[in-house]
Amino acid sequence: MAHNHDIEKEGAHCHCEEHHHDEHHHEHHHEHGHEEHHHHHHEEGIKEPLVKICLATVLLIVAVLIEHNTSWAAWQYLLIYLIPYLIVGWDTLKEAAEAVAHGEALDENFLMSIATIGALAIGFLPGAQTQFPEAVFVMLFFQVGEMFEGIAEGRSRKSISHLMEIRPDHANVERDGSLQTVEPEEVEIGETIVVKPGERVPLDGIVIEGSSSLDTVALTGESLPRSVSSGSEILSGCVNLSGALRVRTTKEAGESTASKILELVEHAADNKSRSENFITRFAHVYTPIVVVLAVLLATVPSVITGEWATWIYRALMFLVVSCPCALVISVPLTFFGGIGGASRKGILVKGAAFMDTLSKVRTVVFDKTGTLTEGVFRVTAVHPETLDEQELLHLAAHVESLSTHPIAAALRQAWAHDEDDCTVEDIHEVAGKGLTAMVNGRRVAVGNDKMMADEGTQAHPCHLQGTIIHVAVDGVYQGYIIISDKIKEDAAKAIQALHAQGVAKTVMLTGDRESIASAVAAETGVDSYKAELLPPDKVSSVEAMLGEGTLAFVGDGINDAPVLARADIGIAMGALGSDAAIEAADIVLMDDKPSKVAEAVRIARRTIRIARENMWFAIGVKVLVLVLAALGLASMWMAVFADVGVTVLAVLNAMRALKA
Repeated sequence: MAHNHDIEKEGAHCHCEEHHHDEHHHEHHHEHGHEEHHHHHHEEGIKEPLVKICLATVLLIVAVLIEHNTSWAAWQYLLIYLIPYLIVGWDTLKEAAEAVAHGEALDENFLMSIATIGALAIGFLPGAQTQFPEAVFVMLFFQVGEMFEGIAEGRSRKSISHLMEIRPDHANVERDGSLQTVEPEEVEIGETIVVKPGERVPLDGIVIEGSSSLDTVALTGESLPRSVSSGSEILSGCVNLSGALRVRTTKEAGESTASKILELVEHAADNKSRSENFITRFAHVYTPIVVVLAVLLATVPSVITGEWATWIYRALMFLVVSCPCALVISVPLTFFGGIGGASRKGILVKGAAFMDTLSKVRTVVFDKTGTLTEGVFRVTAVHPETLDEQELLHLAAHVESLSTHPIAAALRQAWAHDEDDCTVEDIHEVAGKGLTAMVNGRRVAVGNDKMMADEGTQAHPCHLQGTIIHVAVDGVYQGYIIISDKIKEDAAKAIQALHAQGVAKTVMLTGDRESIASAVAAETGVDSYKAELLPPDKVSSVEAMLGEGTLAFVGDGINDAPVLARADIGIAMGALGSDAAIEAADIVLMDDKPSKVAEAVRIARRTIRIARENMWFAIGVKVLVLVLAALGLASMWMAVFADVGVTVLAVLNAMRALKA
């Protein structure tokens, strides 16, 4: 078949991409093992904080009612309020204590703990009123924000347990005159293994007997199988489609393609830059300032005036007012809204930090096959000599009638006629060349130019892009059929939309031939492209562009996973893409439309804008109230009310993000 020739031309690609692919698998599992646990923790753990919040709320109401209807001592009320406070705030107190123990005290957990403990302590100062309800109330708000953040991240994190299915689980090795099934790790270099049809190649090696087609789609993202025969090098991770193969191993399991690709992804992830959470970045500056100001407010005026109770009260109130409730709730809620709005449009964002990074994207790099093109082969042209088009398709489809090859499927789909009375006999595959068969007594050869030479005829050249299937009947050349990948309908629109969003540069990377890449680049309108790349080349190309501004990579094949992990933001085509690429990516487009990349950028920028509005509004009001508290012009209830008011307004603003 002509496609065999094309496959052979790209054999090195396929081969190397496979190599990368399997390795990626191992690395990626390494990288995401913790994340898988994290996801499980979130999914299982949402109910627990919700129950705590509800229980603490009920107990807080009960405590307030008791306080208003009794005349107990302050310590008795403290015991009552400590119950809801500890129910909802124990984890925060614990994390703050651990941070202090590790010398990282000044975070939001520490500030929340000091502020609420201060509120609890105020009531025991001479002449001061108790502030127990406020302490519990503030901690409640903090936990609600934490829960929202947990939901947002938990829902978007996918499990990767199924990824390991791609790893070979056994090897059939010839030992002592028999075939033994062992773990791939037990096979030594130079031993002979047998790969049966339907099995995954367990180790890298050289074919010493047999011919077959290998399904490399899980490795390379390319749907066109690769033909192999005696002398061909094969890599672990491919699926053997047809004939049995005897293979002499050339690498141990630990050095095989699977292991190498996984290692590549692991190191790529080590270098990945990810934005810190807005609140954490803010807290690094805000918290130390607030704590220092509170200490100064409590001590300096007290030393001067001698009114320690008054100024300690103001300092503690200052800390209570400074609790970043509005930020803690509204910012995660804004991201949650943006993530939720995006998901309704088929865009899955795996966390708030990725939304932040996506909003800054300046360069978008696309893989070609399955991303800008459909990755499905179709007959795009028929050029007969003496026969008509239908007859040429008819003969080729009959010769390919029993093949599971995508080229054969494309020919049968193009013919798409009901069964006729043609007799097809003696179908024979010539490795690396094509197929021959007797159709109604005529010898029909379908394949590449080598096959035509074997038939004693000359294949005509063709300027069109795609896989060329030549057809000869009884040794006479009858024409050719072009089978190619189709560019997605919205690919060009996607590039235009990205430029409209302010993306400065669009690039296409592909392992395909230069001529095909050039044609796709011209039709889609990308600014530049690189062709005939191996997976390491794709990583290198992306790394070279990282200094030009925030970079997003869009891909779908598992060979794209190292690049997805290396880019500032990885975007995977989800519906048809490989599991590994989906897991390595930060954003998944569920319907495979490249135009959704521009949509994702738009949603991210809008979400960040709303988050920043909330931040500046909350900070502005906080500063105002803190000044009033320091001057003694704000009561504790007034401060809490102002804080709650800011929070409500910020939350309402955050809800806008849901309407993506």
